[in-house]
Amino acid sequence: MYDAECVVRVAPGDSLGLIADLQEDEIVTVASLQAENGLADELIFADQLLDVCIDNGLDDITGEQRLERNAAILATETVESVTAQQIKLNELLVPYGFPEMPVDGVSGPVTRRALCASRLALGLPVDRSDMAPGSDEEAWLLASPGLAVPPNVGTDGRWIFIDLTCQVMFTGEGGDRLVNIFPTSTGEFEFETRLQERTPAFRYDPALHNDGWHESSLYPVEDDNPLNGNMYKPLYFDRGQAIHGANNVPTSPQSKGCARLYPSDMNRLIAWLGLEGLDGPTNSRDRIGATVTVRGGYELG
Repeated sequence: MYDAECVVRVAPGDSLGLIADLQEDEIVTVASLQAENGLADELIFADQLLDVCIDNGLDDITGEQRLERNAAILATETVESVTAQQIKLNELLVPYGFPEMPVDGVSGPVTRRALCASRLALGLPVDRSDMAPGSDEEAWLLASPGLAVPPNVGTDGRWIFIDLTCQVMFTGEGGDRLVNIFPTSTGEFEFETRLQERTPAFRYDPALHNDGWHESSLYPVEDDNPLNGNMYKPLYFDRGQAIHGANNVPTSPQSKGCARLYPSDMNRLIAWLGLEGLDGPTNSRDRIGATVTVRGGYELG
């Protein structure tokens, strides 16, 4: 054998659990022994040689270099890292209205959308990928005291910024005040939300006759109600494209060109604009007083 101090010969009656308990290094567990020795299950037999120096880059029985890290150790590190990321993301995003995510150590579309939003607000390269444990960008995220207006977004007055890559919406005032960060779902393939720079929002409809729910003239439904995906309190910025509330806000683009928000987030947006007291629709750009910028691009994968 290559390194006798790192190799155990299985004795009659031994189990992986017993062998793990006898090792001083706490990373030696049943799972890490299985991964280090390529075992499909916990079955071992007398006189079998086991490598017990976990994740050291070597097969200590043959002396060959391992090209991949121990899968069990890597999985544990990933869970710990994602947990820390989720805690930090909640700390950074929730004060701006972003929904608090479960802290479970498992990265999925919700966590990746939050990571993408944080990259935007921290000036990091923007994408929807997982954040690698121990990476420079993870260190930057975990050390960040707060978020800022994304680069080249802030302008005079109130602004709304929709990022298609992350499927998030930022709002703010001037170049240094971040007000809201919301999850959004923009236009799907062939109905994309149009790119634009600082377009004045031109119409707001509170739809008071139907509790805020407005039927789209392009995509009408038989019955106006909150369950059919209709437009809640639409704020128009580019012909028929609007920001509006909807009960379903996926992590991917699934609208017909509009940018969806949850109804509670739409109410928060309208309150920020000072429009919640209107007794009917307004077409006054000055009364609405906000510009809309749409950037980025969503790619499947």
